[in-house]
Amino acid sequence: STMTSIAEAIGMALPGAASIPAVDANHQRMAAHCGRRIVEMVREDLRPSRIQTRGAFLNGITVAMALGCSTNAIIHVIAQARRAGQDISLADFDRISREVPVLANIRPNGTSQYLMEDFHYAGGLPALMQRVAAFLRLDALTVTGRTLGENIAGAECFQDDVIRPLANPVYREGSLAVLRGNLAPDGCVIKPSAMSDRFLRHTGPALVFDDYPTLKKLLDDPQADVTEDHVIVLRNAGPKGGPGMPEWGMIPMPVKLLKEGKRDMLRISDARMSGTSYGACVLHVAPEAFVGGNLALVRTGDRITVDVPNRTIHMDVPEEELARRRAAWSPPAPRFQRGYGWMFTEHTQQANEGCDFDYLQSSRGEAAGE
Repeated sequence: STMTSIAEAIGMALPGAASIPAVDANHQRMAAHCGRRIVEMVREDLRPSRIQTRGAFLNGITVAMALGCSTNAIIHVIAQARRAGQDISLADFDRISREVPVLANIRPNGTSQYLMEDFHYAGGLPALMQRVAAFLRLDALTVTGRTLGENIAGAECFQDDVIRPLANPVYREGSLAVLRGNLAPDGCVIKPSAMSDRFLRHTGPALVFDDYPTLKKLLDDPQADVTEDHVIVLRNAGPKGGPGMPEWGMIPMPVKLLKEGKRDMLRISDARMSGTSYGACVLHVAPEAFVGGNLALVRTGDRITVDVPNRTIHMDVPEEELARRRAAWSPPAPRFQRGYGWMFTEHTQQANEGCDFDYLQSSRGEAAGE
């Protein structure tokens, strides 16, 4: 739902297409409408390059923040924008996240029991965009041949508890927060709207794991030496280390803590997670451990501090000690000598760059001003 909504906000999907429930007959109607409109766009010479401007991608980010989007939005939007020749970065997400509140009262945001089906029947994305219109570039061209502002001009909200007004947001800032510090010099992401407020500012000792099977032994051990104040760290699960950046970032709560009634704790990884996941999970740490990012240098017992309001993530290790650890670190042996595996390892970018192949970034298109 995150990416269909972003596609509509960018202008690359027809109005109302993003949230149609799976069994709703409007899917068939929308499919027929799309087919007709594609033919018309060819006749009008309305190309994606005219629609996918920098302003359009900023609209996509704005809507994602108001929707309570998946953390994966960052990777996909950056990759798509750069293929279109637009310079979109983590800085855009961070800036917009501080301006645009979460208005969609749907799971996993807050304590809501509403789902995307409820969102659709409450007015869907056009209604949400109408409520954040002040943050949007309404003159952006869309696949309808009209502007975004024209597309949402008559949109209505039919359930204020599902799509909240600006005066009563689900969360006062956007869905995602970009953190930086000596543990993630190039950035990482957390979803404050879907975690316990207690961990918005937290310091605790690290429990470090180099692979998922070893981590799972701790998670399944009812006698594990772990408390909710610990910070679980999983590394070598990024774009190259996975390989492929698996959805291991939603690290389950240890069984021991679940039996104690605990429901959240701080977890950090260079992996990613599903958009429906809940918890204080720091994801997409860049550079990843596999390529020698500082995540590779953290050790069990190091104290880690995450401060979401100030957008920082820091391991309390002196620079001299980090330098010694880096000198002792050895890169992993190459997994592939040829073929697709070799090409993937050589050319896949880091999470903050979109995890795309470097040779597919486009230098075409105009980076439109804000």
